[in-house]
Amino acid sequence: MQKFVYEYATKVYFGEGAAKEHLADAVSAYGKNVMLAYGGGSVKKNGIYDELKGILEAAGKRVVDFSGIMSNPTYAKVQEGAKLAKEEGIDFILAVGGGSVIDCCKIVAAQAKTEEDLWDMEMTQHRFPTEVIPMGAVVTASGTGSEMNGGAVITNEEKVIKAGMAAAAPRFAFLDPSYTMSVPRMQVISGAFDTLSHAMETYFGNSDQDNVSDDVALAIMRNTVVNMRRLLADIDDIQARGNLMWDSAMAENGILKVGRVTDFQAHQMEHQLGAYTDCNHGQGLAVIHPAYYRHIVKDAEEKFARFGKEVFGVDTAEESVEALAAFIKECGLPTKMGELKSRTEITPELLRSVADTCNVIACNPRKLDRNEIYDILMECM
Repeated sequence: MQKFVYEYATKVYFGEGAAKEHLADAVSAYGKNVMLAYGGGSVKKNGIYDELKGILEAAGKRVVDFSGIMSNPTYAKVQEGAKLAKEEGIDFILAVGGGSVIDCCKIVAAQAKTEEDLWDMEMTQHRFPTEVIPMGAVVTASGTGSEMNGGAVITNEEKVIKAGMAAAAPRFAFLDPSYTMSVPRMQVISGAFDTLSHAMETYFGNSDQDNVSDDVALAIMRNTVVNMRRLLADIDDIQARGNLMWDSAMAENGILKVGRVTDFQAHQMEHQLGAYTDCNHGQGLAVIHPAYYRHIVKDAEEKFARFGKEVFGVDTAEESVEALAAFIKECGLPTKMGELKSRTEITPELLRSVADTCNVIACNPRKLDRNEIYDILMECM
């Protein structure tokens, strides 16, 4: 294992009724003005908004709504939220939703505390915010694990770049599986595949055979697959939803990543594909992963073979990749670019642009070049 320093500051409240029991106490340490942030309004239809707003107001908080946060949140939406936070003197941000809402709020929390442009600060000057509005998260759609760390993925539409930024980590997170029950079937499965992707990319990113996190990652992957299959049989299986919520949290709270190099090249490809197409993140990953793994399987045969045996019950490295591809198809996830919902037609020319602008990372098992990335994307057509 490599050297590391690990610290985890997010307090997690897990289980049905967690917000009713603990939210008032959790926000008591912060100021009066609370921004309640959410997406397209489903939290109002299912009653979660009224429940949370009632708890906040009973705790003496003034609630300011920040709504309309979209999937693949944009940098323009971040600036809208930051402006509102400044105007209303917001003391605390409560993000209610999935990874898109939480990611947007993380950057809002930092942008609202500086007059500098956060994108330029991080991407050009390579400086990072030191002051943020404190925030918390109430997860209503799991999979990204965004509630467990200070990273966020934002789409800069002007620059046509979808990239990770560093900002605020939630002080606390509420994980109540009953809050996910109204999430559509495909959104639940897509989110769970994002969890599987996180664990896979962490596992395949280090060739060392003595890293304890390999064992933990394999357990998370196996449990994710088991519970995705439970939901395929019964989408209302609340225990399976709860298991997947915790799998998601475990995949992104840093435990799997300590002391190792990680391989998040598939995520980098999907992020840039999303910048051009606005496709669903988990579904984009489902399309890309098998093609990518067919390219690198020979570079980490032992690890792929172990993955296949422990997660899918197959024997060889090559069989593990095909078992993953078969599982994706079993879940009803897209397997080709043409099956993705896209704001623009996905053409070879567009994929060339994705490859040419994608972040290429020096990772194990093997670093790709842009031509190979293009080949992988074209194999997904």
